[in-house]
Parts: sequence; structure tokens; C-alpha cells
Amino acid sequence: MIYLLLSILSSTVIFVVFRLYKKYGVNTLQAIIVNYFIACIVGFFGYIESVDDLVRIPSESWFLGTVFLGAMFITVFNLAAITTQRSGLSVVSVATKMSVAIPVFFGIFIYNESLGFLKVTGIILALAAVYLSSIKTKKGISIKKENLIFPLLVFVGSGIIDTTINYLENFYVSETDVGLFSSSIFGIAGIIGTTILIGQAVLGKLKITWKNIAGGIALGIPNYFSIYFLVMALRSPGFENSVIFTLNHVGIVLASTILGIVLFKEVLLKKNWIGIALAVISIILVASSQ
Repeated sequence: MIYLLLSILSSTVIFVVFRLYKKYGVNTLQAIIVNYFIACIVGFFGYIESVDDLVRIPSESWFLGTVFLGAMFITVFNLAAITTQRSGLSVVSVATKMSVAIPVFFGIFIYNESLGFLKVTGIILALAAVYLSSIKTKKGISIKKENLIFPLLVFVGSGIIDTTINYLENFYVSETDVGLFSSSIFGIAGIIGTTILIGQAVLGKLKITWKNIAGGIALGIPNYFSIYFLVMALRSPGFENSVIFTLNHVGIVLASTILGIVLFKEVLLKKNWIGIALAVISIILVASSQ
């Protein structure tokens, strides 16, 4: 369970960093791309034993999977940015967090994981908790019909990322390669993202500042460990993957909401408090199901 708790902690730090981006006017795209390279470096220098490890990356069975994941990271980020502009931050938050349903579905129906009353009830309450905790307006969320495709793509894309990481971790990544695997994902995402910056530079729209670089460094370290510790948590004996993903997502919602109150003086609506209560209950039920 320690790896799961560390993954939740790392992801919650990411939430805090993103909130600070808004306060200090950090360019999110630039910071995100810098963050990918920082996360890659953290993994390479913290978990590789020799240069030979770097040389063998393209020949690894999981390499093409990391290329796919790197591309998905950038794609989902841009879709999330479009969704935020057209429908608001709450819609992105709901779409991203509700995507836990996809890896949970695969865990239960594809990997034949258990499906008991406590677990089903806990998962349903977890999804309700995610929704209620993410809504920051009394009217709830409102999406125009022509914009519906974008949050749907964010939902599917985020779910595909988690499911792919789970699949590769189950069948291709050895325990000694977890650090190398995680670093490779971020490195490829950074390379793809750089092509976007090059395009902006050609169009004369690129202006790199030190605060954007600093923002990327601040994000890169917890971002790397959020993936690394999640993969390690999925390897924990005694807990099924569908349980790990549910507890991870709900734990992040709970922790980030509490930090929002403590650090940023957020005022919660009644539905947010109900979401927190459901999150606690869902964690108890899902954990008890094991």
C-alpha cells in the first residue's frame, strides 16, 4: 500500500503545482513539455545502472508502447486545453477523473478480476464521488452539443493511458525496468512536445521564460513519481488492478480537495462535501473487498 499512497501524494503535488501556474502566469504548454524532460532525467539518472540501459531501450518489447503513451500524453493534454477553453475546467476535471472507469472495466472483464457486492458498490460510489467533488458551480456542468466530442475524447484518452500502462506493466515490463519504462514515456512525450514548440517558433509565437522552465522543473519531479509509484502499486500482491486504480483516483480527489481548502482557501459547495463523504465510504468498501 505504501506505493499507492506515494502515487496519490505525488499526483496531489501535481495539483498544487498546476494551481500555482495560474497564480504566477506560467505558460502551461511550455511548462508541461519541460516537465516531460525533467521527469525523464529523474528516471534515467535515478534508476539506470549503466549507459547500456539507454542503448537497449529501442529493442525492448515495451518500447512501442512507450511511443504510443508519449503521443497520448501530448494529445490528451491538448484536448484538455481545448475542452477547458470551450466548456470550462470542471468539465475537464470530471472527464479526466471519471476515466478510471475504463481501466477498472478492463481489470474486471478482460483480466477476470473479482466482482463482489462491496467492490461494485464502492466503484459506483467512487464515480459519484469524483463527479460531485469536481463540480465547482451550483448549476453543475453545461456542455454545448457541438463541444461534447472534446470531453469525450479526454475521457477516452485518459482511460486508454491508464489501461495501456496497466497492460504493459502486466505483460512486458520487468520489475527492474520500471524506472526505465517510466522515463522512456516522458522522454518521448517531451520530444513530441518539442515539435509543437518548434512550430510555434517558426510562426513567431514562441517566447520562453525562466518561470515557465521553473514551472516545468517543479512539475517534472512529482509527475515522474506519480507514474513510477502507480506502476509499483499495480505490482503489489493482494490487490487487484481495478482496486488500485479506484483507490488511486479517489485518493487523489480526496487529497487534492483537502489541500484546496487548506492551501487555497477553496469554499466547497454542499455537493462537494457529499462527494468527499462518498469518497471516504468508497475507499473503505473497495479496500474491504480485498
